Amino acid sequence: MVGPLAALSRNEMNELVERAGGGAASSVSAKTTLVVAGDKAGSKRAKAEGLGIRIVTPEEFTTLVAPLLEGR
Repeated sequence: MVGPLAALSRNEMNELVERAGGGAASSVSAKTTLVVAGDKAGSKRAKAEGLGIRIVTPEEFTTLVAPLLEGR
């Protein structure tokens, strides 16, 4: 991750996603609504593209969840 998210552990990232109303998963399926993928993303990005799932960069994700980081 980038910016303020770079210091978060995987568990803290999962908690952040849940506070935003989502659920963190280790795999991509038809139920997935958003995938955060960097430049070197592999099979999960390809699967998300094939399923038509929205893909955002780590920078875009940081912007989406920034309000949840205030007062942390």
